[in-house]
Amino acid sequence: MDEKVESKSVSASRDELTRRSVGHHVAVELGETAKLAWPMVLTQLGQIAMMTTDLAFIGRIGAEAVAAVALAGRVYLTSITFGVGLLAAIVPLAAEAFGANNLAVVRRSLRMGLWAALLLSLPVMAFSQCGERVLLVLGQAPAAARLAEQYLFGLAWGVAPALGFLGIRSFMSAVNRPAPILWITLSAVPVNALLDYLLIYGQFGLPRLELFGAGLATTLVNCATFLAGLWFATTRRPFRDYYILAHFWRFDWPLMRQLIAIGMPISIASLLESGLFSVAALLIGLIGAGTLAAHQIAVQVATIMGMIALGISMAGAVRVGSAVGRNDSAGIKRAGLIAMLLGSAVAAMLTLAVIAARFQIAELFLGESARDPDATIGLAANLLLGSASYFVANAAQSTAAGGLRGLKDTRMPLLFAGIAYWLIGGSLSYLLGLRVGLGAIGIWIGLSIGMTVYAGLLALRFQLLARRLNLQNRYLAA
Repeated sequence: MDEKVESKSVSASRDELTRRSVGHHVAVELGETAKLAWPMVLTQLGQIAMMTTDLAFIGRIGAEAVAAVALAGRVYLTSITFGVGLLAAIVPLAAEAFGANNLAVVRRSLRMGLWAALLLSLPVMAFSQCGERVLLVLGQAPAAARLAEQYLFGLAWGVAPALGFLGIRSFMSAVNRPAPILWITLSAVPVNALLDYLLIYGQFGLPRLELFGAGLATTLVNCATFLAGLWFATTRRPFRDYYILAHFWRFDWPLMRQLIAIGMPISIASLLESGLFSVAALLIGLIGAGTLAAHQIAVQVATIMGMIALGISMAGAVRVGSAVGRNDSAGIKRAGLIAMLLGSAVAAMLTLAVIAARFQIAELFLGESARDPDATIGLAANLLLGSASYFVANAAQSTAAGGLRGLKDTRMPLLFAGIAYWLIGGSLSYLLGLRVGLGAIGIWIGLSIGMTVYAGLLALRFQLLARRLNLQNRYLAA
């Protein structure tokens, strides 16, 4: 009897120690993820600040200019998506190599990323120069298409440095040193605002360039940030120890194939999402310029929320990739789940703030520039309220996708994107928005439903792969 009591006591003690150990690991993982994520999130906020500054300055020109930028943004984002996706593959490749202490692969990953940025920038620039013709073919008004091309013409020249800076950022994030990118981005915010003011309105003797000036300001900032990032990566420790420019002209075909194999599905999935929003903007553009301007406000807020989630997602991808490099199956699962929970919680809190301040947010962007400001601001506020569920679902899918990227699993998420974005989200947006007659709000409801389905599929996929890796490692250790 005493032996049974003693056995139960020992078992209870072991269970208690196990729970404490698990709780300790979770707390440590949460702290490490937050520590890595906060400079990434602030970097995203810095980029958002530049985008918001652009829109605020452009909004003072008029609602037609805001609508034109919405159309131009769809063309630009659609064309640059392939480059962004390929460069996102640097994170899992370099993070896994960093976790395995293989510094040569870290360097080669960035080198091939810079090559990809250079090669992809050429067709992107060429496509952006055809923006007016593309929009006219898609049935947009000639005046809006002409204004959109002005903005694209100034924006296109900054594609190569923008992609190069993204590659450097991915490299620094993968080696757990994202702070320099944060300081560069924060320094660029006031410079971007000053250039917007000077070039859009023609201050201090400069010509008034309006939308072309806004695009040109972004190009100049992209060039400056890339040069600053390159300087950090080549001259400051610990980055200079990687010798990222060593043998730069040596093309590494095997690693480039890995970059393409991982990054291309990311690009296509992002293109599906970008394309869906392009179609949504085009459909809303058929309703009217005022409705499109209100839609652009909702898109801007969704972009802000999404980029914050992307910062947490990148941290999750780095943590998962490093755990893969260490062959830590338990750490893989913890890193992915913590990132998902953190991203969803932050998005939920921010969504409540957006709902509470939706009228003020709409008025901040539009002011009195719209032809009917009260109606446009009211519609934008309703769209912000109707898209609240989208914000949280987008954060959940972004962080889940980050965990899967850390596992180099990008093909199945591409299939999920096709189903969720277009088969579900696109179809419902068209039916609810145009057929049922709910207008822009119906389109946003469809987008929200599609994003929620996508988030659920990605989370289930990560759970399955993490469990499978854990079982495999246990079998090999047995």
